[in-house]
Amino acid sequence: MKRLHLVIVLILLLLSAGIGWSIGQRSMQSPMAQDKPGDDLMTTKSSDGVVQDGSGKRVKYWYDPMVPDQKFDKPGKSPFMDMQLEPKYATEGSDGEESGVAISSQTAQNLGIRLEKVSFKNFGESLSAIGRIEPDERHIYAVQTRIPGFVERLSVRAVGDPVIKGQKVAEVYAPDLLAAQQEYLALLGLHSVDSDNSLKQAAFNRLKLLGMTESEVAAISKSGKASPRFGVYAPASGIVTELGVREGAQLMAGSSLIQISNLSQVWMIAEVPERDAVSLKPGMAAEVRMQSLPNEVFKGKVGYLYPILNDATRTIQVRIELPNKDNRLRPGMYANVEFTGQTHEALSVPTESIIATGQRKVVIVKEDNGYRPVEIETGQERNQFTEVLAGLVEGEQIVASGQFLIDSEASLSGVLARLSQHRNTSEMNDTKSDIPKEKMPMGHGKVIDVDPKSNHVTLNHEPITEIGWPSMTMGFKVKDSSQLTKLRTGDEVEFVLKAEASAEQGMPAQYMIDRIIKIEPMKNSMKGAKP
Repeated sequence: MKRLHLVIVLILLLLSAGIGWSIGQRSMQSPMAQDKPGDDLMTTKSSDGVVQDGSGKRVKYWYDPMVPDQKFDKPGKSPFMDMQLEPKYATEGSDGEESGVAISSQTAQNLGIRLEKVSFKNFGESLSAIGRIEPDERHIYAVQTRIPGFVERLSVRAVGDPVIKGQKVAEVYAPDLLAAQQEYLALLGLHSVDSDNSLKQAAFNRLKLLGMTESEVAAISKSGKASPRFGVYAPASGIVTELGVREGAQLMAGSSLIQISNLSQVWMIAEVPERDAVSLKPGMAAEVRMQSLPNEVFKGKVGYLYPILNDATRTIQVRIELPNKDNRLRPGMYANVEFTGQTHEALSVPTESIIATGQRKVVIVKEDNGYRPVEIETGQERNQFTEVLAGLVEGEQIVASGQFLIDSEASLSGVLARLSQHRNTSEMNDTKSDIPKEKMPMGHGKVIDVDPKSNHVTLNHEPITEIGWPSMTMGFKVKDSSQLTKLRTGDEVEFVLKAEASAEQGMPAQYMIDRIIKIEPMKNSMKGAKP
């Protein structure tokens, strides 16, 4: 029996040893937990050449929050600051790809982020120019006399006066016309001499050539008396643009009395830069917006391209014919002209949403789990919208305002750190402590490690607003090592930073702790007190 008991005990001991050895092997293969803040997570594997940590999340790279542009493929101590590198995790989107930056809705509102949808809009050949209203030169009339005489009566007295077609504008005394009238009246009584009325017809035509109307000739034929005066009549309706005589003035043959412009149709003469003239074609649609009538659009077409280039302004004149109902378009008015050719529908985004780097154009697209930059190809720009040739689909939401903060990772990190801070500067100033209120960055944190011999202390501090630092664990040099003698790991402290000598060009400023004090925990003085 004793031998049987000994065998059983030996078997149990062997089984216990085997189980213990197996558990030990498994524990050696499992990652070690992080013991305290500031220690690196135990690395377990490598992905895309970047060492991963044991958090279960995919690490894109490791970086120093003070120098976010520098990326590292494994953890360690920052070569720029006395602190450990931090992991940058990849954010997974609905398609499994990186969606860029994740921002809460409250933070997006604080950043002033405004979203717009990608939609279809009309684009086409278009260009703008400035023009001026001019009279239609094909509707300008000059009123003259064909014989010398004197203006005895003038119905139109000023430039700009309106006239109607057939209106008598002046009465002229002409001695030569008086003689021709007397000759015509004499021939009317000679029936035997002018049996075929050829002489009478010749005299009648002469009176008309001298400026008399048929009604005036009929009047003197009926009365049998010659009139020393004849009337001058307006050939068309319009306004007087020139007045060449005054009442009582002497006229010579061919002298101009007045000039009439019919403004029922006017010309818009636009000055188009030389570089854009090749895009213009007769018949191209044009929209005219008067500076004096900003809420109205007058539509016309290109009627003529002038063949001569203006050497002084390097522009080509373009003529657009516009109907002028109610004479609202007055010669001399300035206007903005927009020429439009063939149009087509295309995807578009607000022009302000595009980030142009010089080598590419990027927009920030909103996704379910964050924001991501997308490179696009652009086409024409019209009415503050830009045509998108590739990179987006209809209905996607893009960031129209605040996109530069999202595109710049360093700027974004600083802004988010300031927005998500739990303790601002005013709260720190209200804390009852012996730290003098100097105009230097102040912080609050917990002691991770302290080394009075080397004048160094490692702190896990909260965000520091004044210099845009987020919450992190880093080491500091202390100005006076005696301030570290009373500090222990786990103590809560407040500290004041002071910038050291200027850093090298392109490197962040180096800070050291000027003063640091321990914050004693609040004790409940009423605990255990007797009433």
